[in-house]
Amino acid sequence: MTSTTLEPTSATEVNESVLHIWGRQPLSGDVTISGAKNAALALIAGSLLCPETCRLRNVPGLVDIARMAQIVSALGVKLHRDGDLMEIDASHIGQSQAPYELVSQLRASFFVIGPLLARLGIANVPLPGGCAIGARPVDLHVRGLQALGADVQIQHGVVRACITGGRTRLQGAKIYLDYPSVGATETLMMAATLAEGETILDNAAQEPEVIDLANFCRAMGAKIEGAGSKTIRISGVPKLHTADYSIVPDRIEAGTFLVAGAITQSEISLSPVVPEHLTAAIAKLRSAGTQVVMDGPDRLRVVPGPIQAVDIETQPFPGFPTDMQAQFMALLTLSQGSSVITETVFENRLRHVAELQRMGADIRVKGNIAVVRGVPLLSGAPVVATDLRASAALVLAGLAAEGKTIVQELRHLDRGYENLAGKLQTLGARVERVPVSNEATV
Repeated sequence: MTSTTLEPTSATEVNESVLHIWGRQPLSGDVTISGAKNAALALIAGSLLCPETCRLRNVPGLVDIARMAQIVSALGVKLHRDGDLMEIDASHIGQSQAPYELVSQLRASFFVIGPLLARLGIANVPLPGGCAIGARPVDLHVRGLQALGADVQIQHGVVRACITGGRTRLQGAKIYLDYPSVGATETLMMAATLAEGETILDNAAQEPEVIDLANFCRAMGAKIEGAGSKTIRISGVPKLHTADYSIVPDRIEAGTFLVAGAITQSEISLSPVVPEHLTAAIAKLRSAGTQVVMDGPDRLRVVPGPIQAVDIETQPFPGFPTDMQAQFMALLTLSQGSSVITETVFENRLRHVAELQRMGADIRVKGNIAVVRGVPLLSGAPVVATDLRASAALVLAGLAAEGKTIVQELRHLDRGYENLAGKLQTLGARVERVPVSNEATV
């Protein structure tokens, strides 16, 4: 196995490219769905729990994954990558403090606090960064770690946690989460795997990525029950062992390609997928006039129809995912009728509206509610991605628009979509990444 470059693309390409899209091209064929970004980030952090080498398969090639790899490398972890296989040797963790310059770029970097605290008894992690889509406080993480017996302080932008009272291990506890936060659920579940006694997480997040992390921890010898339900029980063990584990397919990438078929009125197939991870998105697509056919246990096919208006309210899983809100908004701009989209998860997640309006969309926003009145046609325009999922929405709109769309700020897109332009090209889309030096700015 060979060591990989941590960045999937060069810094120049990530930061200084734009995407040209010539719209209204029919799509057809099959697309391969990559491993789930949000699962992979948590599993890389979870590997810190194990003092032996672990292997993760189906790891996507994304900027966020590269940043997470850099963060754990800075903690003394040895990483090797060969294609979508990542080998992680956390036998010698030399640092208990994650570097600020890396953590500040990635929200999921905060996941390392649980495994570090459980393994070393101490962890210092700067408050994290990521997409500017709203407040995502770490107070649920902090209160949960305190319930497990840690002393946790936030000083000068750094969360400092240590096990107190002369103990060497965290202590099992019953923890109720005020909100079913995915991050807090995963952080506390990881920390509790090595705690003494039983930990019960009530009002836990039920997302598929939580289940995947629990399955990975179980593969390493953890005792976890109830992942995927509102109550998770973790019986602590003294030590974990090596595991070889394959990450689930990315449900948000899959959902994005389902919408790509619907918005371009094209029949396309995608695999591998886990259909039950897409229940809410599929239900809304069907309400919006698109059929989604199961051609196999891990294969879906889009059969498009006239786009109908449909109302959407984002909710924690199993509700409609906030990570699909922007993509569906792009679809509904071309619907027959008016749709109401209510964003309940992140307060700043409607910033793509202004960019869709540049393309001719008829959208009105009041607070966290967007009213989308369908128009007959979108027009290609230069647009700027404001966050990860907004960037995908603009690409989808560009595929359906008349003329040429230029999407800027691809650094957002590269955080969560592996080779999106290449995958679209295999389906017949006319898209091209172009160095920004060749372009006039918006």
